[in-house]
Amino acid sequence: MENSEIVAAFDKVAKLRGWEQLHTAKNLGVALSVEVAELNRHFQWREDADIHSLMQSENAKEVSAELADIQMYLCKLAEVLGVNMDLALRNKIAENERRAREVVNGGAP
Repeated sequence: MENSEIVAAFDKVAKLRGWEQLHTAKNLGVALSVEVAELNRHFQWREDADIHSLMQSENAKEVSAELADIQMYLCKLAEVLGVNMDLALRNKIAENERRAREVVNGGAP
C-alpha cells in the first residue's frame, strides 16, 4: 500500500470512531511509541532462534499486526507533521551511505 492509502484507511476508522481531533503530533507520537512497545513484548527475553520459531507459528499474526499498527501511526504522524517520507527516506539513506563511506575511508569523505 502507498502511504496515502494507509493514511486514508487510518482516517476512515478515526472518523467512524470520532477520533480525528485526537490525532495531534504529540498523541500520534505517543501512540507510535506504545505500538513499538507492543511489538517488543513479543521479543522480550527471547533469543533469535525463539523469535524465528515465533514467526513460524500462528502467533506470527500478532507480530504482523503490531508492525502494521506501527506503519499506520508512522504514516499518519508524517502526514500531520508535513513530512514527505519518500524524500526523508531517500535523504536518510544517502546520509547513512555517506557516513559508511567515511568509516571505511578512515574518516575521509
